[in-house]
Amino acid sequence: MSEFVAPPREETMRRLMQGYERVAPFARDKSYTVADRLEERVADSADENFILFEDEAITYREANARANRIAHAATQAGLKRGDVVALMMLNRPEFVLTWLGLAKAGIVTALLNTSATGPVLAHALRQVKAKAVLVGSELAEPIADLSEEERPALIFEQSETGEDRSDNGWRDWNAAVEAVDDKDPDPAVRDGIVMSDPLYYIFTSGTTGLPKAARMSHMRFLNAGEMMAGLMGFGKEDTFYCFLPLYHGAGGMVVPSVALAEGRPFVLRRKFSRSGFWEDVKRHNITATYYIGEVIRYLLATPPAPNDRDHSLRVMCGAGLKSEVWTAFVERFGIEKIIEGLGSTEANYGITNVDNRVGSVGRLPYPEATNIRILKWDMEADDHARDADGNVIEAKPYEVGELVAEVLGGNGVGGFFEGYTSEEATEAKLIRDLFKPGDAWFRSGDLVRFDEEDYFFFVDRVGDTFRWKSENVATLEVETVLSDFPGPSIVNVYGVKVPQTEGRAGMVSLTYADATDFDPEAFYRFAEEHLAHYAVPVFVRISAAPEMTTTFKLRKVELQREGYDPAQAGDDVLFVADPEARTYQPVTSETLERLGISPFEGAQ
Repeated sequence: MSEFVAPPREETMRRLMQGYERVAPFARDKSYTVADRLEERVADSADENFILFEDEAITYREANARANRIAHAATQAGLKRGDVVALMMLNRPEFVLTWLGLAKAGIVTALLNTSATGPVLAHALRQVKAKAVLVGSELAEPIADLSEEERPALIFEQSETGEDRSDNGWRDWNAAVEAVDDKDPDPAVRDGIVMSDPLYYIFTSGTTGLPKAARMSHMRFLNAGEMMAGLMGFGKEDTFYCFLPLYHGAGGMVVPSVALAEGRPFVLRRKFSRSGFWEDVKRHNITATYYIGEVIRYLLATPPAPNDRDHSLRVMCGAGLKSEVWTAFVERFGIEKIIEGLGSTEANYGITNVDNRVGSVGRLPYPEATNIRILKWDMEADDHARDADGNVIEAKPYEVGELVAEVLGGNGVGGFFEGYTSEEATEAKLIRDLFKPGDAWFRSGDLVRFDEEDYFFFVDRVGDTFRWKSENVATLEVETVLSDFPGPSIVNVYGVKVPQTEGRAGMVSLTYADATDFDPEAFYRFAEEHLAHYAVPVFVRISAAPEMTTTFKLRKVELQREGYDPAQAGDDVLFVADPEARTYQPVTSETLERLGISPFEGAQ
């Protein structure tokens, strides 16, 4: 790729305005909901496809009719406006149609993580005070395993194939929706519901504790679609692709919202398939998709083919795309535009890269006009840096700092922090009286740096960066370097505690289909030549499959807890650096003793 030349700030702002201007009319107190948006699409795009799923094509007219049945069935079951229904279902059209239908009755949906079980699932249901659970038959077991005290009394089971599966006393949702008509509910049932009211709840990943239920308003949902449609230049010839879980903000909010904004279809897949990705793109003439985490690396790992550029995909938007993967992917597959961004499910800000600047999460052409500030980070104290008077210090170009965003009042979209169902969790996310009495700032937990052109670059998550030998080690930066070592498909760096030492030692998990492919001497040589001495991993873990969330983000907390203890590694193989031999040796008690390293002592 040619060397990047930053466009004038005015040009970046013009590109951003293609999204911003579309949400300018939104107001927190406006009487407009996602249900109204669906009915508008029926009025102007009734026979256009909305959801394409396997061999099924659902038009906007049919989607609206099915949503209406869901609204009426919920009402007949005794559910009323303001109630919360927990939805647990794998990716299929019924997932989207369910929360659309419930929204037509003024009912709020809680989108349960499909991997949640036991105490985590029970905690999620308590968080949202669910009056009912609607569960797909494919996920009935985790709900059935809960005690009667842990789950709502009203449980509906929906079978994808239509048969009655409710032989355990639960209600048959298929029968309930067939017993009602498909006419639009009286709009009066939604009187008084405004854009800032909740549409659904999305749960945070819970990697450092139990998941929190983030409030997602009608405005937030509609804002996502309008913004991204404008930034992508999404129009009447475009088709979006969704392979991410529908309970997550990327798959469950951005993709269907863009489709609803333009009256266009999105292709839904049950789950991501590396082999099926390009087949879907070509079959449906897909032009846009949303990525997250390491999924693009999976696609890049497929063997090159002469027809790699023979496809319709022109734009990809998302988060977590590393520079080396970005460059290689664009050059191989000929993608016109990558729109990388930085935010989170509940964030009250957004940074977006509309300039194709490789590695950047976006640019703030006029940062002083935004609600975003970067607070310089003290790596040694693992906290914000402060001056002699105890005041926080704003970072300068190339300094690492935590991104914070002011919570703004008023009636518009900007700076609106909707928080969680837990007031305690909401308050814990805020810093108050930061720059002046009474102000409140959302803590992103993201460490970033920016250059003199105000392009921002993600550095690490707070807590992931660690100190070793009195030096700061950013896990993402080490991952980027080690990703150039040939062989492993995934590189995941984290710090582990070593007894009787200060800080944390670097450890890397490398994913190999065959563990015997790992060459410890070659890896040590590569790391030593390309990294500072303190950043060379002390430990290596060889895994057959990466530790990832269901949204393709690398897990670090679980690996940190297991550390370099062979008893906790399962089938994985552990190595430790042997500087004298300039290689990595298998972790044994004898090897650790010889190297002067104490045995791992458990949870960090």
